Amino acid sequence: MKAAVYTRTGEPGVLELVDQPVPEPDSGEVLVRMALSGVNPTDVQFRAGKAGPPPYGWQIPGQDGAGVIEATGQGVDSTLVGERVWVWEAASGRPWGTAAEYTLVPSRQIVLLGSVPFEMGAALGIPFLTAHRCLTVGELMPRHLDLGSLADRVVLVQGGAGAVGNAAIQLARWADATVIATVSTSEKAQLAAAAGASHVINYRQQDVVAEVKKIAPHGVDTIVEVSGDQNAAVDAQVIGHAGVVSVYSFRGEELTLPVMRLMPPNARWQFVTVYQVPAAAKAQAVQDVATAAAQGGIRVGADAGLPLHYYPLAEAADAHTAVEHSAVGKVLISTSQEQPA
Repeated sequence: MKAAVYTRTGEPGVLELVDQPVPEPDSGEVLVRMALSGVNPTDVQFRAGKAGPPPYGWQIPGQDGAGVIEATGQGVDSTLVGERVWVWEAASGRPWGTAAEYTLVPSRQIVLLGSVPFEMGAALGIPFLTAHRCLTVGELMPRHLDLGSLADRVVLVQGGAGAVGNAAIQLARWADATVIATVSTSEKAQLAAAAGASHVINYRQQDVVAEVKKIAPHGVDTIVEVSGDQNAAVDAQVIGHAGVVSVYSFRGEELTLPVMRLMPPNARWQFVTVYQVPAAAKAQAVQDVATAAAQGGIRVGADAGLPLHYYPLAEAADAHTAVEHSAVGKVLISTSQEQPA
């Protein structure tokens, strides 16, 4: 099989297209013939060396993807062979990522796709599971998302045109929240609106605090935060009673908060890294995201605010470069010349 592999960390050029034997599933594993691999910022960061050298001496990158089950290991229902699935965290603690023609995945990390397109399946994992955690982590927030569960909530998505921002908008709107999104350009405003944002604020042209207070005079219930340090002052002014600021990305190293302003509303700052989300919360997120996708609450493509950018497997390095350069939308790697049916 063909696979994108790196044996040392560094620039995207460390990724090489190599031939490897098709692996055989061990007990509790499934072999998935990949159709598409989703590229996330953490894939890029791990390849660059953020987590140290590849622990197995080599690594196929890619946490997310979609394809068809080719074989099952001992203890896994063999009738799953031929099923279309999406996978999550395939490369977490394992060398078998999704940027390959085949990958090995623990059976608990596959989710049936049904009629959902491969493009959507490959886009679901890290961004949507992160967004789910951001939306449900607060003590007064529902830990289970479904239709209507956020009907009385106002959610502010800082950075509404990013992959996680798009996911947060779509999930929150599916759950009937009022969603305010901030963006930096008119083009990104169009994407956030296409994702379903109820209100869009261009923070380069408008006063975010003033605009949010017009929409939510008593403050917002949840903030999904792409830049925890840079937006802290704004967040502190618009968070409502018992509100939660869910920080999933941080550009600096330190955070300063106006504590006396935040104590009366009992506000909470919650930091989110999807790989360390508690198992029960992760399982609930997977279930809710799968339900939202099956019910049509999640879409992909430019008309859903998430443009898709395709790269062949041989150009995996270019796909990583695109993510490093903050490509707007979802970067996907086509893992074979012919996609599984």
